Amino acid sequence: MSPISSSSGRHRAVVLTVILGCQLMMTLDASIVTTALTHIKAELGFTDSSLSWIQNAYVLAFGGLLLLGARAGDLLGRRRVFIAGAAVFTAASLLAGIAPSAGVLITARALQGLASAFAIPSTLALLITSFPEPEERTRAIAIYSAVIGAGASVGIIVGGVFTEYLSWRWGLLVNVPIGILILALSPRYLPETERRPGRVDMLGALTVTVGMSALVYGLVEAAEIGWASPRTQLPLAAAVVLLVTFVLVEQRAAQPIVPIRLFRSVQRSGAYVGRILIVGAMFSTFYFLSQYLQNVLGLSPLATGFVYIPMTGMFFAMVYVVRWAGPRVSKPALLLTSLVTAAIGMVWLSRIDSTTTVAWILPPLLVLGIGQGIAIILLTDFGMAEVDPGDAGAASGLVNTAHQIGGSIGLALLTVVYGAAVHHDPVPDAVTQADGYAVVFDVATGFYALAVVVALVILAADRRRASRPDPSVPVAAAR
Repeated sequence: MSPISSSSGRHRAVVLTVILGCQLMMTLDASIVTTALTHIKAELGFTDSSLSWIQNAYVLAFGGLLLLGARAGDLLGRRRVFIAGAAVFTAASLLAGIAPSAGVLITARALQGLASAFAIPSTLALLITSFPEPEERTRAIAIYSAVIGAGASVGIIVGGVFTEYLSWRWGLLVNVPIGILILALSPRYLPETERRPGRVDMLGALTVTVGMSALVYGLVEAAEIGWASPRTQLPLAAAVVLLVTFVLVEQRAAQPIVPIRLFRSVQRSGAYVGRILIVGAMFSTFYFLSQYLQNVLGLSPLATGFVYIPMTGMFFAMVYVVRWAGPRVSKPALLLTSLVTAAIGMVWLSRIDSTTTVAWILPPLLVLGIGQGIAIILLTDFGMAEVDPGDAGAASGLVNTAHQIGGSIGLALLTVVYGAAVHHDPVPDAVTQADGYAVVFDVATGFYALAVVVALVILAADRRRASRPDPSVPVAAAR
């Protein structure tokens, strides 16, 4: 097949559609069941404690295997791994949609997470390969980032519609026809990267996979039973030991699963840290705001989903803002501005109480959508900046790992914050709940404040680099 750079505009449009369709399908699946949990619990006989595993099984498999999935794409060919992941995800979605019992549903969700961990790192790497021209690549990354940023809110909207009018099962079954279409188009339109000679760094793969799984599991348990339990402390301690071991192994490995050189760039390292912070704040906001809208304001699942539509629109609108501002404004300065904007929106949202109306909530959500939408695009761009094509899969895996771990860390921390704010009352009244959600949004504001600090570091590094003389220009000429 001819290189994508010489293909027609229609060909490139199909490539982008396939990649974005897969990314959106797998991203929104983390939240699409949020508004349906009550219905699932009643139909399949979940207990209060086991219900959370509908989400956790997906998150655990996804977060634990992401870096291994990225390395598999680098070695085996990204299109091959992408297609394999999409095929398993489609089959697992069918199994989840027809699940006759709680155990089958949890197993299917774990399989979905595993498939996502192998397919998603290849999506961004394929995007970079497919759009070599800087202007086209910037536009494609902006759209891709908007899809990632909006995925959680789109999932809540779609899940609310299906739960209200059809069944929660359709929120999972809808993946089947989408997956089949992706599998039909991928071999024809997506470029394949050659198999690379090499082997999987087994010790690195084992330590990072088990370490990431232990980290996600420990955070999940912290959200459920608190930080003091051995069920929380032991996996978190194991995660620290394993991840430190992983870093030491990667420094010495001939063919590391994650090249340590990716972290030598302040811009890339800052992008990973910043992403953890802002995704932690936003993912938790979706989770707790959905509960506030239903439990305090009494909205239906469908009405709750509709509240997110304007914010979701802002995510996609910011694609055009970044395209216009990119050539005219320093990107690090634009990132800083966007994070300050998002922090303002979160401060505004944290003023809610039990008498707040939906009309009052929409403006801060729009401000959040503007700030978060721009930030997620730029952090994706920075996370892949100046990456060697051979490292594109690993860098993509780090971008997505930061996204996933950010959501897990944020939700775990803020669930503990909420429990303390309502004094762990199992049935808090509406006023107490509203006060608890306000405290959660206050702490989420702190996440954005830390992200602002990260943006300042990136901006300072960018200015230092810009002030250095170009070594390719003779001194006399420079004068």
